[in-house]
Amino acid sequence: MTRGQEIRLQVMWRRLLAIVEEQAQTLVRTAFSTASREAGDISAGIFDAKGRMLAQAVTGTPGHINAMALAVGHFIERFPLSEMREGDVFLTNDPWKGTGHLNDFTFVTPAFRKGSLLALFAATSHVVDIGGIGQSPDGRQVYQEGLFVPIGYFAREGRVEEFLLDIVRANVREPVQVVGDLYALAAANEAGARRLAAMMEEYAEDGLDELASSILWQSEKAMVEAIAKLPQGRAENRMTADGLEAPIDLVASLEIAERRIRVDFTGTSPASDFGINCPLNYTTAYTAFGVKCLVAPAVPNNAGSLLPIEVSAPEG
Repeated sequence: MTRGQEIRLQVMWRRLLAIVEEQAQTLVRTAFSTASREAGDISAGIFDAKGRMLAQAVTGTPGHINAMALAVGHFIERFPLSEMREGDVFLTNDPWKGTGHLNDFTFVTPAFRKGSLLALFAATSHVVDIGGIGQSPDGRQVYQEGLFVPIGYFAREGRVEEFLLDIVRANVREPVQVVGDLYALAAANEAGARRLAAMMEEYAEDGLDELASSILWQSEKAMVEAIAKLPQGRAENRMTADGLEAPIDLVASLEIAERRIRVDFTGTSPASDFGINCPLNYTTAYTAFGVKCLVAPAVPNNAGSLLPIEVSAPEG
């Protein structure tokens, strides 16, 4: 790769960062609920056609960002890229495939150029209400906690699924704010897709493959180099929390190998009968966040830098 190509890719990388930051600011400025407008309880990012996160907005929370990084793969499983059309917008608040609990909605929007799928934009925010008991330890089943929306369409080829919005309005206490937030999520992704189209036009590029490969390769390389500087080995720790029906043991082992850091929660107490449990995707999100802050805080957060961090836990 020539020096000129390196500079060009670096400039385009910086443009991607600006694009996702505008995506996030669009969400913050158009959202109805204070959680998004004032607390910034949101995330925004761009993904390549393989569902790998390339860039994230600085505005946002690590739980949303890193769980969303896993969530996009579930959207692609449900709606293969070949089935996606311009104007499609997908959504879910599935805690196990999204970002951890029902109040969090994740939206995914495909971006096209010259009829071909170019990238995916994703955004998440915490809506003010989702019906039911809500975020409370009193819930004994997810069905009690509120409205569960599986991965599906928010809009098909530009036409919003009005029946879905009618279901949402009928099941939440603040329908204006919640539906307003859903439109804000769609608007954020649309803003990102529009800015990406302008960038690709300016640079006369039809695809992101070269840029994506450069971003992910360099990020993974930097993360692996940071891991290699650490003493290799294994450590364990545990703590006990009060719990509700019984005390809860939180147990984790951390293994540093040549190119990987593995965190395993074997030994932790099984799930509680009360609504205090954490799905593995959200556990993974915050575990990876903590590890990365300690090991390589200056490396951009994307699929490349997250790849060397492995998180596991026993089923249940």
